[in-house]
Amino acid sequence: MRWWPGAATSTIVLVVALAACSSAPTGAAAGAAAPTPSAAAVRPTTSADASPVASGRPRVMAASVPVRVEIPAIGVDSELMRLGLQDDGTLEVPPAGFPAGWYDGGPTPGELGPAVIAGHVDWTTGPGVFFDLAQVAVGDEIRVGRADGTVPVFAVTAVEEHAKDEFPTAAVYGDIDHAGLRLITCGGDWDRSVSHYTANVVVFAELVRPG
Repeated sequence: MRWWPGAATSTIVLVVALAACSSAPTGAAAGAAAPTPSAAAVRPTTSADASPVASGRPRVMAASVPVRVEIPAIGVDSELMRLGLQDDGTLEVPPAGFPAGWYDGGPTPGELGPAVIAGHVDWTTGPGVFFDLAQVAVGDEIRVGRADGTVPVFAVTAVEEHAKDEFPTAAVYGDIDHAGLRLITCGGDWDRSVSHYTANVVVFAELVRPG
């Protein structure tokens, strides 16, 4: 399973992003999750002392590596591993159905910009960490525990499903004026001919309470 990133913005350069999740399903289903950024990704600069990015939004936070993600509405409580880029420029993905992973070439959750967390929808052993990700609703909370002890809270603003060849690279990885979060997994149908799912589920969220 892979995620191919792409698109260029002023502070983040991503090389063509498409997500291809592949895995051999067992039983009803199985698979992976995946989007991808580019080896040329440039991390946006941010500061804990930055001004509020928009009226009513909290200040952005200083960098701190995320270690756990919780989505109470769908019962997710997972540790986070770090995900980098593979030699071909595609985003690394977790080696199993659990845990989820944070893309360390982008902002940490709470910093200015779009932090990205990816996880499998299922695996050869059964449901994956983001099996119910498509069921979250606008307004649901996502909590991210960070190494500095803070737990910023994000609110879901949109839940979308996109065909692999229409992955919204710019919206996922591009510049934004606030601290955002994107959660990605596989969606659509399992295509046996190519051994991956036909779509990606993308959840967009923004910081509402710093930890």
